Amino acid sequence: MSEGERRLAVIMFTDIVGFTALAQKNESQALAVLEQHRRIMRPVFTSFGGREIKTVGDAFLVEFGSARDAVLCAVEVQKRLHEWRSEYPDSGSVAVRVGIHLGDVVHSAGDIYGDAVNIASRLEGLAEPGGVCISEQVYESVRNKTDLELAEVGEKELKNVERPVKVYRIVMEWNSPKRSAPYAPRERVAVLPFVSMSPDPNDEYFADGLTEELIGKVSQIKGLEVIARTSVMAFKKKEKKVSDIARELNVGTVIEGSVRKAGNRIRVTVQVIDAGTEGHLFSSNYDSTLDDIFAVQSDVAAKVAESVPGTILSPKAGRAAEKETGDALAYSYFLKGTQLSDRLEEEPLRQGLRLLEQAVQLDPSFARAYAGITKCYIELGNGGYIEWQEAISKGRAAVTKALELDPDLALAHSRLAEIMFMADDNLDLRRAEVRRAIELNSNLAEAYSMLANDSGTDGDIDGMVRAYEKAYQLDPLSPNLIRGLGRSYMYAGRTEEALAHWRKTAQLEPYGTYRFMFDHYASNGDLEHAKEMVTDMEKIAPTLEYTILNRGLLAALTGDAATAHAMIAKLDSTHAPGWARSSSAGFIYLELGDLDKFFEYMFRAVQDHTLQVTNLRFNPLLANARKDPRFAEIFARAGLPYKPEA
Repeated sequence: MSEGERRLAVIMFTDIVGFTALAQKNESQALAVLEQHRRIMRPVFTSFGGREIKTVGDAFLVEFGSARDAVLCAVEVQKRLHEWRSEYPDSGSVAVRVGIHLGDVVHSAGDIYGDAVNIASRLEGLAEPGGVCISEQVYESVRNKTDLELAEVGEKELKNVERPVKVYRIVMEWNSPKRSAPYAPRERVAVLPFVSMSPDPNDEYFADGLTEELIGKVSQIKGLEVIARTSVMAFKKKEKKVSDIARELNVGTVIEGSVRKAGNRIRVTVQVIDAGTEGHLFSSNYDSTLDDIFAVQSDVAAKVAESVPGTILSPKAGRAAEKETGDALAYSYFLKGTQLSDRLEEEPLRQGLRLLEQAVQLDPSFARAYAGITKCYIELGNGGYIEWQEAISKGRAAVTKALELDPDLALAHSRLAEIMFMADDNLDLRRAEVRRAIELNSNLAEAYSMLANDSGTDGDIDGMVRAYEKAYQLDPLSPNLIRGLGRSYMYAGRTEEALAHWRKTAQLEPYGTYRFMFDHYASNGDLEHAKEMVTDMEKIAPTLEYTILNRGLLAALTGDAATAHAMIAKLDSTHAPGWARSSSAGFIYLELGDLDKFFEYMFRAVQDHTLQVTNLRFNPLLANARKDPRFAEIFARAGLPYKPEA
């Protein structure tokens, strides 16, 4: 084409992940990686008709005549690099991101310019290591011309691009779920959200409550793995086939139904379904009064146990006459309060607390309502809505009462362990409470989460990963567990697993995913991508503590001391001593190089029982602090074991 002529072209931009950081640490290894990268990729470009325009450091800019050729080329590149990493895991990572866009370019002096080049380079930054992102224009050109799996990422604001760009990613075959894979064993069960058929829309809480109650009952059947409420409620009012939901949750048995409440009368319909055949293992209707709801729940649990071979109905799950409260109004308050407390925002938590307190006023023997009160105080403290010590003291009083009333209440043992974790109490007693909770209910995801916290506190990173993996298996859509598992992989140095996890969870829990991806990028010296993570966090929750913290950390790392100190001031003004995360500003001081202030904050956190122990032990951003002799003193003052790094 003639000089300066504008035309439509397909542009590919590639980049090696973490190359700048590697070059700073080990220049000779970085050069070897670069040569390896070029040796693998250049023949592939040629075979798909790609024309190499130029290299920019570790990046390639390549032009193609068709979108299909560009996409197939990108997949082949990633396949060969994936095979290389698998065959030579110790040779140095050559993970590459690829972006592809179809648009106008202008050729000049052997180079090309235009929006297509800019957009392709920005799309590359959105791809995961080993991944490919494409624009909507490329997607429309190839979606019916290949067998590739293309997943929508969504509209993204790109730097120096006027309008948002709809982005898609190519799902690589080694990351794609096997579509023909059999369903999970029948012993893995999901209780889907019950549909409310009540004439009064205000009674919808009852359907949600019944869902959670049945999860609790079925969880007591020995031999079953039961998906937690957090994950199943994501499918409320979703028009999806049972088989599709079963695949998403990796279960073999699904329980679904409906409930109609009118005054004190209830009608409950229940079906137990084999996910593989969608055949009914059990189906029944119950017409009863609210006073008999516990009998309905116990009968359903018994029928589920009969439907799944090899399971054992525990005496507690099977007691049809069991009534944890004889007061129907107290039970209604309990269900409403539990539903509100699951939202984890200040006003719903306070409303839920008031309802649960009303429940125990009506029935002082209602153990689970006291355990619910404890949860409200824990979350009010974690959110910074009440003072930390108030959350601990009032939460402890409520859970102690729950265990006096029902020593075998697994949830109460787990929540007592959580109170102990907040108060930094005796580790052995806390571990005993967690073990007791799991012994009483092996499906209690929050107990495994507490086990992960204990392992991290002890410095057992492998144990932390195992416990989070088990919790995540039971509650795969829980934001808390999504965050915890990704963080534990990163802390354990299992980078590929962390990145794969974050790829899968970015749409489910974007804020938490971006929060820990920031730590990953920042600790590897990739401040450009770290900045993008902060920008994404600011779009979701600009005033949340972790947004302010990460903005301050980024400012400190990039030499913007004024912004870093402004973020410290914001954190200090909203997180007074004695609050959940009052030590957060200390981490910014660390990145500013002020170790004295960092340790001042950490020693104060020890006194306030707000020390972020796992973060201190394993976060790669804190590597320099761990070299200081005072670091071991933090753990000594907290009464925790610590072995200084070699």
